[in-house]
Amino acid sequence: MDAPALAITGLVKHFGGKAAVNNLDLIIPPGQFHALLGPNGAGKTTTLRIVAGLLKPDAGHAAIFGHDTVAETTEAKRITAFLPDDPMLYGKLNPLEYLEFVAGLWSVDATRATARAEDLLKWLELWDNRVEYVEGFSRGMRQKLALAGALIHEPKLMILDEPLTGLDAHAAKAVKDMLVDFVAKGNTVVLTTHILEIAERLAERISIIQKGRIVAQGTLEELRAKAGTAGASLEDVFLNLTETE
Repeated sequence: MDAPALAITGLVKHFGGKAAVNNLDLIIPPGQFHALLGPNGAGKTTTLRIVAGLLKPDAGHAAIFGHDTVAETTEAKRITAFLPDDPMLYGKLNPLEYLEFVAGLWSVDATRATARAEDLLKWLELWDNRVEYVEGFSRGMRQKLALAGALIHEPKLMILDEPLTGLDAHAAKAVKDMLVDFVAKGNTVVLTTHILEIAERLAERISIIQKGRIVAQGTLEELRAKAGTAGASLEDVFLNLTETE
């Protein structure tokens, strides 16, 4: 796949006459860990929902590896995983049943799906809970199972909206390790988070969005240079750039 993992051009979305996304442009190449940061209401989640095919833009385009998310929505979704901050799971299923169900939705070969489910549950430390009902799971266990469900069809692009919210340190580390490994295999991650230390440690490039548009983008060093805050933490850089805007 020679096309960008994600290409957003002139994206616009209004709610009640107000622009939630305002002529946003963003290009992310394959194999990159990219963080999309911004204050509450900046347009991050709306942008990600458009990319995931859950919302239609009022104007502009989003494409995943060259597949337009509106005109070629099925093709785009087949190579994408979207994990919202509060994923929906089925409490009366156990992890193996849930992953079998999700794999069936993606038409994953049954033999392959079984092997993938075992690998993912062991990787995310849920194998010992494989026959327990999801309704009894903690928030961290549910988040890890949702992540396994997002990965069952072997996507090339993963979109995560606040994936570490409410996780304890052990669960958060398991998720972070999995994401790093996912990118190391040549895949792409786009993550939004309010935990700026996570973005500082994991992201190769960072885009800061405010009032529905990108106001700064680059590596941490490039953002420090733009903010005039050499050696500063991402938190200080973020506050400087968003307050300036």
